[in-house]
Amino acid sequence: MKLLNPEIPAGSGAKQVRAVIFDWAGTTVDFGSLAPVKTLERVFGEAGIPITEKEARRDMGIAKRDHIAGLLAMPRIRAEWVKARGREFLDNDVDMLYERFIPLQFECLRQYAKVIEGIPELVETLRSSGIKIGSTTGYTRAMLDLLVTEAAQQGYQPDCSFSPEDAGAGRPYPFMIYSAAVKMQVYPLAAIIKVGDTTSDIKEGLNAGVWSLGVAATGNAVGLSEPAFHALNAVERSTVLEQARGELARAGAHYVVDTLADFGAVIRDVEARLNGKTND
Repeated sequence: MKLLNPEIPAGSGAKQVRAVIFDWAGTTVDFGSLAPVKTLERVFGEAGIPITEKEARRDMGIAKRDHIAGLLAMPRIRAEWVKARGREFLDNDVDMLYERFIPLQFECLRQYAKVIEGIPELVETLRSSGIKIGSTTGYTRAMLDLLVTEAAQQGYQPDCSFSPEDAGAGRPYPFMIYSAAVKMQVYPLAAIIKVGDTTSDIKEGLNAGVWSLGVAATGNAVGLSEPAFHALNAVERSTVLEQARGELARAGAHYVVDTLADFGAVIRDVEARLNGKTND
């Protein structure tokens, strides 16, 4: 397993991985991270400002109100807003779109709450090794509660889950990770691996001083449903995965894997580094 980012967390006595903190959509549920994209496209379409999937995915993973504000600030979307409204967008415009986003997101959340194949088995393997399981998200607390319930029925249940409102701020700030570390009573932070599919996940982990692992195939950087991904031919699949790996690596990920089937190799390399047993 290749270490991509030389700025590794300070060991502070850590000798083994004691906790893993997973993202939700695109990492543990919702292959392709489709639910938030579909909802954002609908919200802006209803407002008369259609957005592209690429635009919707740019800031994926951050708190949803912040995501909407970021979309409105994009030059093309901002210009379309001014053209349609005759003025710049205001805070209450962000609030209006966010208020519309919430019920629409709830409408489709269950549809996209399927746990990604292999996640329950991976979590059971981690727990059997004494590793605790946390989670963070860009969803609201109420949306997260729905996902937690749906995922538990499918065999995936983290030890704790945090939303931006629980911790005071969302990604890329590290506070949800800090909250999870306190809840799980895990220290030092170098004993934690943060796992996610977006650049904001990676930055959240780096800002918290933990190991950051990016997941390419199932997440936002590829952005395809499971059937659509598996329908790609070998060349197409190689191309989209290479692009996704590059995006996560450029965000500063310590490691990038195509799927979490490769997680064991990551843990072994992290623990070797914590114990000063690497050859590089």
